[in-house]
Amino acid sequence: MSYRLVYYGNATLASAAEKVKNIDDNIINIIDNMFEVMYKEKGIGLAAPQIELNKRIIVVDTNGEMRNKIALINPEIVSFSDTAALYEEGCLSLPGINADVVRPTEILVKGIAPSGNIVEYEASGLFARVLQHEIDHLDGILFIDKIEKYMKNEFRAELKRIKKLNKR
Repeated sequence: MSYRLVYYGNATLASAAEKVKNIDDNIINIIDNMFEVMYKEKGIGLAAPQIELNKRIIVVDTNGEMRNKIALINPEIVSFSDTAALYEEGCLSLPGINADVVRPTEILVKGIAPSGNIVEYEASGLFARVLQHEIDHLDGILFIDKIEKYMKNEFRAELKRIKKLNKR
């Protein structure tokens, strides 16, 4: 099956994704397709809701060169650092929109690898930010939901344009 990116306004992006109960060939194929879409769109992270799948799966490669590919099934953030930082974020499902978002600088994430093994990542910097951004997608949260309302209002015309991309 071929998947494509969906954009702001798509209902899947606004709802909480369901836990994956069984890792089978279908899930592995979904992960492979997610990496394909992410690299094609020149992203460094992608969540299953961004390809209109209501499943708790994310893929990440912070250097975008296929050397640090990480796929997590049912990921959860176990702990956050007390330190937070402001950093400009963008999103493949919100093309052309960037905004500063405050997030914890270090996190501990637990999830299931495609092999079925439980894995943990102590993440900091860009890796921590991307993991938080993608896990937010699994809960129906977009980065623009984390910015001040007046800032989001400034993007109103662009958000309207982006919604129309779902009709292609």
